[in-house]
Amino acid sequence: MNVNVRYFAAARAAAEIDGETVTLAPDATVADLVAALRTRGDKLSTVLDRCSFLCDEIAVRDMTKTLETNQTVDVLPPFAGG
Repeated sequence: MNVNVRYFAAARAAAEIDGETVTLAPDATVADLVAALRTRGDKLSTVLDRCSFLCDEIAVRDMTKTLETNQTVDVLPPFAGG
């Protein structure tokens, strides 16, 4: 199954791309996606430790949430400012 991943702020800088399509096994979870993204390198893996995730613009509270084909997952590091 394909999942669309969009990176923001520090996650975008670490991934060195705005987004990508990731192919996962059927019934993959958000945790499975994060594990796959960690293989992209240490820089991205470190940022992922601090990120939150949105699935089709809804916050993920349970990393065991099963993903669906063509779902969009946003990778959001903590934001500073005020």
